[in-house]
Amino acid sequence: METQGAVPVETQGGITVQRALELPGLRSGLPEVVAGADRLNRTVRWVHAGEVPNIASLLKGGELLLTTGLGLGTRPAEQRAFVRRLADRGIAALVVELGPRFGRLPASIVDAARAAGLPLVQLHREVPFVTVTEEIHTEIVNGHYALLRQAEDVHRRCTQALLGGGGVPQVLGILADFAATPVFLETADGQLLYAAGPGSGPVCADPLQVWEGLRGGRAARESPPVGSVLVDVPGGGPGTGSVRAALVVPAVSGPLLPVHRMAAERAAGLLAVVLMQARQEEELAARGRGDFLTDLAEGRIAPEDAPAQARVLGFKPGASPLLPVVMRLAPELSGSGNWALLARAVLDELSSVGVPVLLGVRPVEGRVPVLLGLRAESERTAVADRVAAALRAGVERAGLERAGSHPPVVVVGVAGGWAAAGAGLRHAAETATAAQGLGDRPWYDARRLDIDLLLWRLRDHPDLAAFVERAIGPLRDHDRTSRPPLLPTLESYLAHAGRKAETARELHLNRQTLYNRLARIGELLGTDLDDPQTVLALSLALRARRHTPR
Repeated sequence: METQGAVPVETQGGITVQRALELPGLRSGLPEVVAGADRLNRTVRWVHAGEVPNIASLLKGGELLLTTGLGLGTRPAEQRAFVRRLADRGIAALVVELGPRFGRLPASIVDAARAAGLPLVQLHREVPFVTVTEEIHTEIVNGHYALLRQAEDVHRRCTQALLGGGGVPQVLGILADFAATPVFLETADGQLLYAAGPGSGPVCADPLQVWEGLRGGRAARESPPVGSVLVDVPGGGPGTGSVRAALVVPAVSGPLLPVHRMAAERAAGLLAVVLMQARQEEELAARGRGDFLTDLAEGRIAPEDAPAQARVLGFKPGASPLLPVVMRLAPELSGSGNWALLARAVLDELSSVGVPVLLGVRPVEGRVPVLLGLRAESERTAVADRVAAALRAGVERAGLERAGSHPPVVVVGVAGGWAAAGAGLRHAAETATAAQGLGDRPWYDARRLDIDLLLWRLRDHPDLAAFVERAIGPLRDHDRTSRPPLLPTLESYLAHAGRKAETARELHLNRQTLYNRLARIGELLGTDLDDPQTVLALSLALRARRHTPR
């Protein structure tokens, strides 16, 4: 990977010894590498020129040292010690200009450099050290500027993603692509908020599996590979010192570079703003779990891979049967923006259920998918009662109930293993959509709403609207202009399987009034309400009318 300038990124903000030797200043001195030829990829952080014996004490490491050899000493022991001190200091290379002091470097110096693995270069022509210094320093500064431009480009793309309506996942994805490694956002106590992997490259495995492998039961930042980048995401106001989250960029395939740290630090600043403005850490965690449950439902996660990914998200049901549950909010409530509060409130309510729970949110669809671990399938009804009560209580605590709005719909699927969990979640989610507008119940059994689901799937087919119009159109026309309305009477009559006494009690009518209404219905429809085929057609039409234009 190259920067936009002439300096390779592998030099980590400097240039290599090899590159320094190729610049005009040193190249004019006819450089000859006499030791450490296999170490010329070392990074030159700075250039220093000096002739004093104690020059090593003035260096910090990473320098290319220029000298004529006056400070190397005259005895072999002094020369070997001089070279060892430089090597111990960690300089990048030693360049000696031949001339009055040395016509050729003595063996003591060359042998000491070879033993220490220190690149040693002798110049056969005199060169102006100031020119060499200016050239290399210019190259280093240009390299740093190129790195800054790369980091600023990442920052710009992240900012554009946020301004375009994206969120934390998009920011992490951009950073993951740039660093070519998975990127993780953790809470201050080590819980995973979100993970993103690069779209291509050598490390494009499932980021959740990478995170699980890195952490070993601890927060990823507690045991990252050497060369990783970890950046705190501040959570309070200026000067508070509080940490809301941690951005972890692990060095999965090799040490990361300073440019990756620069980009991560800029991304962390953006993430801090997003998290502080929207209190997104709770919502991110809930959305991440919602993404997992949705991917499972849509078949994007294989059943054999699902348990490991679920464990990463804190769901460990063991071999228990899994119960899928989906709550669907009314359309007028799903856009309220209180999803973080809803997730926290529902999880608090579910803590008393006493079974493993994985709860997510899907704001776009207005859904709350849940997966629970049962001790036995016989618990299904009892657990469904408690979960439905908890979900509704969470909606109330989150302030998502409004006068005149439809109540949330809770649908409970069929318990089974991981192989059936995805299909169960998908079935429950579709059924929850199809069940909107039905009478308010604590929860619906997905198995008993298959007819409603089938009619919902046919909602855009013109034949369905035509069927409804043929079956109950005259009643709808009557109810628009006349009183009392007759559709509620027909609905109650069919719901009670034609039992007139129960129908009359529910509608608070005397028997004769009910008989008169039923006779009027039969007259308007031109049909016999005691005919089984007629009853079936009317029952289907009444169910289907919720999904057709009125």
